[in-house]
Amino acid sequence: MIDTHCHLTDPRLKDQLDQVIERARLAGVNRIITIATNLADAQDAISLCENRAELSCVIGIHPNYGNESMLEDIDLMRGLALHPKVVALGEMGLDYHWDTVPRDRQLAFFEKQLALAAEMSMPVVIHSREAILDSLDVMKSFPTVRAVFHSFTGTPDEVSKIVEAGYFVGFTGPVTYKKNDELRDAARLVPIDRIFVETDAPYLSPEPVRAQRINEPAHVMHIAQKLAEMFGMLLEDFDAQTTRNAESFFRWK
Repeated sequence: MIDTHCHLTDPRLKDQLDQVIERARLAGVNRIITIATNLADAQDAISLCENRAELSCVIGIHPNYGNESMLEDIDLMRGLALHPKVVALGEMGLDYHWDTVPRDRQLAFFEKQLALAAEMSMPVVIHSREAILDSLDVMKSFPTVRAVFHSFTGTPDEVSKIVEAGYFVGFTGPVTYKKNDELRDAARLVPIDRIFVETDAPYLSPEPVRAQRINEPAHVMHIAQKLAEMFGMLLEDFDAQTTRNAESFFRWK
């Protein structure tokens, strides 16, 4: 199993990194992708992954970090992205929920990162909160860029548009929550070969460990179990398929 999205540079995980990785291994999670949110975090993520075969990283500027970042930071990402531990760019996108960064500034960061991904032929990890349709509209100008919409929590109609556009969809803890029937209905619309499982740790702990305040990669197995049940699959078969999905997308063997 691969946890395709977490934040190991967060002090809540970084300060106990060896134990976090060991607990993941014991749970059956043998590869982990840590995601950066700004330039400094990208540099930290790369350093964290070096000399650890089970770790890779994604580097980019999160839409909510636009006020503390500069567009020129994306130019510096170009050199960092050549590092063998970097498997994609992101997380990037639009966030209309918190709306702490002006939308035109979010858009500028998003477009410039998509342009870099197209230039470097790299996949991207999309953060899109309450902005799915606008995100898809922006991405139409970059048709060669492969993308996964991470931690999807939208509607069946929105996920249908993502799938129609040819993108992948990642699911996190909320798909396990008892009251999220609509999200589970949306998940069932995603072809099995376009699904990723991810924790977004240290956030969004899934059932049955939702009360645990610090999520971690080992818990991705709970998300995989719920999705496997929804698709009428054995966990090991679902694991094998989603692992193939991630290996293909990130070109990580």
